Amino acid sequence: MLRPVVVGLDGSRESLAAAEWAAGEALRRGLPLRLVHAWEGLESDTSQLPELEAPRYWARRILRGAMDQLNERHPQVYLSAEQIARPAADALVEAGAEAELLVLGSRAFSGFGGFMAGSVALATVARVARPVVLVRADRTAEDDHLPDAEGRPSLRTPYRDVVVGVDIAHPCEELLAFAFESAALRSARLQVLHTWHVPYAPPAAAATMSAAAQQAAETAVDAALQPWREKYPTVKVRTLVENGRPAQQLLHATQDAGLLVVGRRNRPARLGSHTGPVAHAVMHHVRCPVVIVPHD
Repeated sequence: MLRPVVVGLDGSRESLAAAEWAAGEALRRGLPLRLVHAWEGLESDTSQLPELEAPRYWARRILRGAMDQLNERHPQVYLSAEQIARPAADALVEAGAEAELLVLGSRAFSGFGGFMAGSVALATVARVARPVVLVRADRTAEDDHLPDAEGRPSLRTPYRDVVVGVDIAHPCEELLAFAFESAALRSARLQVLHTWHVPYAPPAAAATMSAAAQQAAETAVDAALQPWREKYPTVKVRTLVENGRPAQQLLHATQDAGLLVVGRRNRPARLGSHTGPVAHAVMHHVRCPVVIVPHD
């Protein structure tokens, strides 16, 4: 059975933008699209309370409106919708476990020039076992493509690059699999970014140590990519091996990108699961859609 692309809807601009992106991704992957809206008040022992009727009405309207819009704009995609009477994060984690990928909205973070996922999205990303995509509220389908010759948005130009951040010190097969497949589906170039850092060294030795670290990192990245280059021979790959902090380098690399793919290691923290510093940083500040891929 095909796993669907699942999108969480709450009626906000960001969740509707996420639904549009998810429909396009479902079409690219040949998968069904499932819309999910969660609210604890959908069913309860006090279901006859009149003050709950308006929220229930709007909950139903959210799904109906999204279904109508997506059916009109993406008639080729098989759609289904479900209301779940559970807390939003719990419902999304459960729905995401059965998905090929889970798509959520990312709202504006006013005053700081970045974006944030919101408490529900953050809790979901930290717990769900499948890839999660975060999409900004003002993202459009044209933004996934390069501008035309006159610099105008277009759906007929090639897709923008897919960028993936890798840490060769840890296994990242799931991460590279998702990144290469995403690039292949879009006929887009894949940029693979790895950063390295040399601890403090005396000035006389610093240059030699940096050159050795750069060479070792380039060799390791090439070795990690070789099986994937062979599996996806049509994907053009550009490797970026840089000295610096991963989050800062990813922010720079994604300025003109169409999609960023980063990993999240499956390791529980003392207070529950977490996203990790790099994933947390790009979730808040990268402008293109961000995919968080959990891996061991």
